[in-house]
Amino acid sequence: MLQGIVPILRIFDEDKAKEFYVDYLEFVVDWEHRFEEGMPLYMQISLDSIVLHLSEHHGDCTPGAALRIETNDLGALCGRLNQKKYKQSRPGITDTPWVLREMTVTDPFGNRIIYYESPRATD
Repeated sequence: MLQGIVPILRIFDEDKAKEFYVDYLEFVVDWEHRFEEGMPLYMQISLDSIVLHLSEHHGDCTPGAALRIETNDLGALCGRLNQKKYKQSRPGITDTPWVLREMTVTDPFGNRIIYYESPRATD
């Protein structure tokens, strides 16, 4: 039986990754792994039910991935992120022709996270 999915995103700099994913997007570092001191980092981060793996290992994946995360209050999330005044991102919300609201943030390594909100059943 399938239980879920955990995307792996390529990173190049631990400090920049933590600034973006932990400080800005509010993920929590669950664990970190290196085969030995000075080796590339592999770590798991999570926020609510979303789990991501971030890897400095060149063989794990390619930078420039895109993933979609559903949320039920895109406006509040957008407002919270913009209040932080993160120098690399000031996201906005787009109403798409396919009747979703979306907000895209791009990490320092070219990976895109597209937060989206489906129309409410009462609309």
